[in-house]
Amino acid sequence: MSGFLTTHVLDTASGKPASGLAITLYRDNDGVLEKLKSVVTNSDGRCDGPILDETEFAIGTYELHFAAGDYLKKQGGDLPDPLFLDVVPIRFGIADASSHYHVPLLISAFGYSTYRGS
Repeated sequence: MSGFLTTHVLDTASGKPASGLAITLYRDNDGVLEKLKSVVTNSDGRCDGPILDETEFAIGTYELHFAAGDYLKKQGGDLPDPLFLDVVPIRFGIADASSHYHVPLLISAFGYSTYRGS
């Protein structure tokens, strides 16, 4: 069995999924970030499929870059200029190529959190 990578983005200020948020996945190759894929969240704040499926999944260090600033601007509201949060990078390691790695993001204009989900 091979693993795969997923995410889910929730807007904690609105209490709703973050729909239309752009995400870019990079792999760290000896200090150089290699772009692997760009996706956009659907109406449920998820991607329509795994960001990395079993054919692409490999042990290594990765970064997900969440375009939170662009998403927050589309939502409107009273935002500072410049934004407090713009691109939110989450650097994580995949140590087990047979596991499901779920990296969710909880976002608002002034804070975020993440964890390894299931």
